[in-house]
Amino acid sequence: MKKRNKIIYWIVTIWLALGMLSTGIVQLLKVKTEVDFITHLGYPGYFLTILGIWKILGAAAVLIPKLPLLKEWAYAGFFFAMTGAAFSHIATGTMNEIFPTLLLLFLTLASWYFRPADRKIVSVNQ
Repeated sequence: MKKRNKIIYWIVTIWLALGMLSTGIVQLLKVKTEVDFITHLGYPGYFLTILGIWKILGAAAVLIPKLPLLKEWAYAGFFFAMTGAAFSHIATGTMNEIFPTLLLLFLTLASWYFRPADRKIVSVNQ
């Protein structure tokens, strides 16, 4: 892996992990503005607990070494959560709130794309 790609990977992955960790904590603490926002989007309040737990666990998974299958699941979960959030913003007309979601989606895709070989699942053809 080129040094440039490794630097890009770590920058976007750290940003991604910090973004998911911070939003996960806010969701777990059920900050009033977050509760109001999630209910405005049409989701029940308990959805914050589910999202918060999975975001925190996913942030840990993308940072720890090894366990490439777990990383793939974390990236997939981030992708589904962020695309779902983006479509929720579009459906409810809260387009002014979509930028953080799109940023986290971009960071998810960039981190996944630039991940080193030892963080990828390698298939063996027989």
